[in-house]
Amino acid sequence: MKRSLGFVLTLFALLALAACSGSKAEGPKIVIENAWGRPSPKVATAGAFYMTIRNEGSEDDALIGADSDACGTIELHESYMKEGGAMGMRPVPGGKIVIPAGETVELKMGGLHIMCIDKQIDFQPGTKVKLILHFEKSGDIPIEVEIRNPMK
Repeated sequence: MKRSLGFVLTLFALLALAACSGSKAEGPKIVIENAWGRPSPKVATAGAFYMTIRNEGSEDDALIGADSDACGTIELHESYMKEGGAMGMRPVPGGKIVIPAGETVELKMGGLHIMCIDKQIDFQPGTKVKLILHFEKSGDIPIEVEIRNPMK
């Protein structure tokens, strides 16, 4: 009797542990949509990439950088209004773009964007650019960005 009671208690403890391990937070789950780049000739030294980043997970994440053979350097930028009403661009504060759990962040013209500095190729419509996005928690996510004219 003691032996079967011990077996039942051990089995119950194992089932309880299994149930607890399945209830862990799933963490961030990053989805990239509608990635595109703006056309610019090779003589222009910079270009920009835009996209929608959705975090379908239960934990915040952050875009902390990117790499591409098409760019000498990549920076995360934001557009802002300068004195006198002119638009300017600058690196994002803290060097990262936070993607809150359950939310969507849009990288778009006139707002947040990925800046390609020292372009290595022409950014002509139809060109495909491989880009590796670096996230704080989700790691590296490779995507392909199509260069296309902005939709009006």
